[in-house]
Formats: sequence, C-alpha cells, structure tokens
Amino acid sequence: MPLFVDQMNRNVEMPDRPKRIISLVPSQTELLFDLGLADRVVGITKFCIHPADQVKRVSKVGGTKQLNMEEIHSLKPDLIIANKEENEQSQVEDLMQYYPVWISDIHDLDTALEMIERVGQITDTAEKAVQMVNNIRSGFDALAGLQANLSCVYLIWKNPYMAAGSGTFINDMLQRCGFKNLVTESRYPQLTDDALKDLNPEILLLSSEPYPFAEKHVTEFKAMLPNAQIKLVDGELFSWYGSRLLHSPGYFNTLIENLSPNNEADTQN
Repeated sequence: MPLFVDQMNRNVEMPDRPKRIISLVPSQTELLFDLGLADRVVGITKFCIHPADQVKRVSKVGGTKQLNMEEIHSLKPDLIIANKEENEQSQVEDLMQYYPVWISDIHDLDTALEMIERVGQITDTAEKAVQMVNNIRSGFDALAGLQANLSCVYLIWKNPYMAAGSGTFINDMLQRCGFKNLVTESRYPQLTDDALKDLNPEILLLSSEPYPFAEKHVTEFKAMLPNAQIKLVDGELFSWYGSRLLHSPGYFNTLIENLSPNNEADTQN
C-alpha cells in the first residue's frame, strides 16, 4: 500500500482509494463532501454540520474530543482524518493501532491549503483539490487590496472571556483582513474585564462559535468599550480551514467595507 505524509510528518500507509472514511473535524468533513466523497464518508462527529442536507445520514462517532471508540470500530474505516488541535491525542493514538490515521496541523492559510491538497491526494481527488486551492488563493489575493487597518480583539468565549491570540488560524485570518490583533499571547488566552478595557481595541469581534455571541452581548460590551466598534461575526468563516475558505474572502470584504469610517463606534454586523 502507498505511503502518504500527514502534517505531523508521519508516514501513513493506506489503500490507493479509501472507501470507508471517518472524519473527526467539522471543517474537514465539509471538505470531503465538497470533493465529491459523500458515498465514502461513513462516520463524522456530532459537530459536523455541513453540508446540512448530507451529514444527517452519516453515522456519528461522538464529539471531537470525546470519541465513541466502539462506534468507530463498528464502522471499520480504512482511513480516519483527524487534527492535532481539535482531537484528543490519546484517542487518536489509540486509533492508530488499528487504522490509517492522517492528521492535519493547521495554523495559517498556507497550511490549510496544503491540507486540502494532501487530502485530495490521499482520497484520489487531487484534481478537484488543486482547483479548490487555486480558487481560494484567488479570493485571498483579491482581498489583499482591501485592508481594515484597525486594532482588534477577537473573542471566542464568555465566562471567562477567551480571545484568539498568536499562532492561531483565526489570527492569520485577522492579519489578512488588515486587523492588528492586540492579543499577542499564544493560542487562546483568558481576558478579564480590566484586561479587555486596557487593550482598548478599535473593534471588538464577537464570534458566532464556539460561544454563540448574540445581539444582547453587543450591548454589554458597548458599555465596557464605548469607543469601540462591536461586530458579531461568522466564526466559521474565520476558523474553518477546509472548503469553507472559498467563502471567507467575500465575507471579509463585506465586513471591511461596512466598518465605520474615522473609528466611529457602531454595532452593525
């Protein structure tokens, strides 16, 4: 059987054309469907919600960090696609004893596009994957001419507040939009009310996931940061690193165009 290298630089031996694929990551599940592999995806997590009309029929193997190992074994996969950050290392290592496990490691657009191309190679959909990568690159190339030029904080959680910091895929998306991320700590640090006030961002971005920020939270933050623009944003388009990236540049373009001029604070989203 051929060897393929995953993004952890592991050699993974697998069939030429895997026919029973389990995906343990929502964004990569959507990618598999968009590569035309619906008939070969036999297992996904309960958080894999796209494409909505197709994932309903697929067996669920638990959550990304709490896998149902018995269900996975019952599905007899010949390929499992996982992610370094989103899945628990111990569970993934257990699965490696029985099945080919290909692991992604994503921290910016380049590694995301590399993942898409490699998934295309291991699933015998390389041509479609390359075309997808080219389309995503074109979208981001066009975005480069439109920059927000505002300092920002991007919140992913409440109680406690957690923000996207350096070394994250979200941070790379922010930079590509021209935002200056004021949270320079790595990964997803916690922020107190005082810390958020001290950062004093020109714009506060409230993600729709994993915490579902809503309009009521805009009012709360407006009282805390009266001079900031407060925006509700689509977290999938900032954090999903599969085929959803096809839609991210257009969304970012609209977001930037709708920012208030001269740093006028508002709550438009």
